[in-house]
Amino acid sequence: MDGWSALRGLTSARIALGRSGGSLPTRERLDFQLAHARARDAVLSEFDAEAFAARVGEMVEQVHVVRSAAGSRAEFLRRPELGRRLETPSRTMLADAAAQSARFDLAIIVSDGLSTHAVTTQCEPLLAALLPLIRESGWTLAPLIVATHGRVGLQDEIGALLKATVSVMLIGERPGLGSADSLGVYFTYAPSMGRTDADRNCISNIRDGGLPIAGAAAKLHYLLGEAFKRRVSGVLLKDESPPNRFPNAASKTMTEPDYE
Repeated sequence: MDGWSALRGLTSARIALGRSGGSLPTRERLDFQLAHARARDAVLSEFDAEAFAARVGEMVEQVHVVRSAAGSRAEFLRRPELGRRLETPSRTMLADAAAQSARFDLAIIVSDGLSTHAVTTQCEPLLAALLPLIRESGWTLAPLIVATHGRVGLQDEIGALLKATVSVMLIGERPGLGSADSLGVYFTYAPSMGRTDADRNCISNIRDGGLPIAGAAAKLHYLLGEAFKRRVSGVLLKDESPPNRFPNAASKTMTEPDYE
């Protein structure tokens, strides 16, 4: 086995593809086209929020389905800023619901973002792993919010409306040519309109072949605990967990721009 073949066995990156004359071999060319098609499908597919809410309804006491200000998938892709704000009826509904409730420790928002496939594949098992950890910690949980056509910043408005100390968003990440189902989790302490990327933390690449569900849930639970303890998030909150505390957590935790 040559050195390139050995390296290829260690990564999913497109290296050591070989060639046929001056071009890629047919197999590699077809594989690239398939990956590109899967990425496009992940971005363009519509999210059935009602069906998703019905499936996860057994895990939580209450679920609300909301929409961003983007009226369609096409508008959501053309105008990212609309995905960071709620439409008026959804805002009114959440405000009315929050007026009759106390403050919550956590508000969890699920949104399609830029990969509907990531949400429909990864969110249910992640919630199944995360919710027991939240309940064991005694944190109060707001109704689960399922949002269509959402961007990361949408969690600021929703978290503020629900009077949550911390907002957590599970959202489909921009797909790569080999990771069309990658989920990201962003959280913000004291969410409010005007928060920036520096105010939130991200755990990314949650998928088979990336960060496993169990590792992501454990890492998120630990970081949320630190956020509550220190009353901060974003660049002020660092991952100071002991080495090997999360043996399945192959991905790093970071604060990063709005790449969802």
